[in-house]
Amino acid sequence: MGLSQAVVGRDLAIDLGTANTLVYARGRGVVVDEPSIVSVDMRTGSLVSAGGGAKEILGRAPRSLTTVRPLTAGLISDFDATEGMLRYFLNLANPRASLARPRVLICVPSGTTNVEQRTVEDAGYSAGARKVFLLEEPMAAAIGAGLDIFDSQAKLIVDIGGGTTEVAVISRGDIVNSISAPMGGDQYDVAVADYLRSEYGLALGESTSERIKIELGSVAPQTTEPTAEISGRDLETGLPCTVTVAAAEIREALAEPLRQTLAVVRRTLDETPPEFSADIIEHGLVLSGGGALLRGLPTVVTEETGIKSRVAFDPLRCVVTGAGQCVDDLSGLDSILLSRPRRRL
Repeated sequence: MGLSQAVVGRDLAIDLGTANTLVYARGRGVVVDEPSIVSVDMRTGSLVSAGGGAKEILGRAPRSLTTVRPLTAGLISDFDATEGMLRYFLNLANPRASLARPRVLICVPSGTTNVEQRTVEDAGYSAGARKVFLLEEPMAAAIGAGLDIFDSQAKLIVDIGGGTTEVAVISRGDIVNSISAPMGGDQYDVAVADYLRSEYGLALGESTSERIKIELGSVAPQTTEPTAEISGRDLETGLPCTVTVAAAEIREALAEPLRQTLAVVRRTLDETPPEFSADIIEHGLVLSGGGALLRGLPTVVTEETGIKSRVAFDPLRCVVTGAGQCVDDLSGLDSILLSRPRRRL
């Protein structure tokens, strides 16, 4: 590897999500896409695995291990686990980090406090970064969705991640108004599990609930309404059992988290200065994040808000793609980064 390639490879962008963490390497694109989960040895407190390896034992770990999701609603809830997970992912993305530590841009929910930002920054430094930059998630999502964030006409982005829903109005390279709500795809998974527990007396694991949402989930009637056999544990007998569930039932289960998502969008619109309303009506809104893949969501959002809605290209990667564009041009896009104190190492 030549010197120029080595320098290029040092800059990384991270979508540090509640459900998944993605890492973009300058000049190489997305190089890590892993669940935000770690497994920890309870006897020593040391990290055993992270990402997909930790998810494989979720709900079936031996007593000596515990699985941890170190982020809650997009924020760090377990610093040590987050630091270990970040170090693991940084090593995957940049195996030569011991020779040249990377500069790292990390995305954070909009409206985070200075203390919360400092915690993310410290986790990045502890994981081996040479310099840490921070960028608000809705700004990254808007860039990744192809929106012109420097245009004078306002753009509306709705990013539904695993643990948060970020709704933001962006104009002239700044966020005019935004709301970060602590609900997202994980709450949709919980709603599925709660419904099947209530209606069928069936206890499900976390991974099964997510799979059902992906396979059957919709928020509006579809041309094809599939059914699926769902296996879990019968709450009454404690024995394994299987039930057949229809897509319409899962749609009923998702009604409440959908209502909460729509409420966040409406609230953002209500609190947005009226001079931007005409721009939003003209351009519509863009949906990103894993939640944007729920069948029928653009139709429902349009019906409920009166604003035309569309799903971004590759919505799951909008945040990391947008952050990656910033890493590719850190000096040119410096104005949209969160202002953080300089730290000399």
